[in-house]
Amino acid sequence: MQALKERILRDGENMGRGILKVDSFINHQVDPALMMEAGKRLAIRFAHVGATKVLTAEISGIAPALTTALALNVPLVYARKTKPVTMTDPVYVEAAPSHTKGMSVFLLASPDFLKPCERILIIDDFLASGQTISALVRMVRHAGAELVGIGALIEKIFEGGRAQLEPLGVPLHALVTVTDMSDGRITFAE
Repeated sequence: MQALKERILRDGENMGRGILKVDSFINHQVDPALMMEAGKRLAIRFAHVGATKVLTAEISGIAPALTTALALNVPLVYARKTKPVTMTDPVYVEAAPSHTKGMSVFLLASPDFLKPCERILIIDDFLASGQTISALVRMVRHAGAELVGIGALIEKIFEGGRAQLEPLGVPLHALVTVTDMSDGRITFAE
């Protein structure tokens, strides 16, 4: 997606250690028009999988997941990082290491919203090491639901997440693939 590449080059920041800062347009301040276009593109890519719900992780995945769910006309479920009093037991809980937080976080979802009959499409902001998405995959499996695809706005191919997720045998797509971030660069796949 050319508009996303251009925005990353203009407003993104390579902070070193594989961290790409995109908080001015994706995950702190959100560019709604860019996210609407991204959601439409992801929805087109996954239209054939028959998703009944989109699943993501709080908070950075919500914007692209919401616009994808909107374009697919299905509900969005997001795994929370803290349990509100309104979320009654039992809940699905999975741990995922966070590259940007430097520690593991717990993701929680209610069985009320992830059921065995569901066909789940996972959408997130980044596909990097694959750890967060893998935690969401485990959650889908614990629910007895069917995983039908995985999408991301930005893939950092050099972190190995794709290789970890490809054996799942579901469609896997990123709108932009970053191949190199060494020496302050941000290099994209063609």
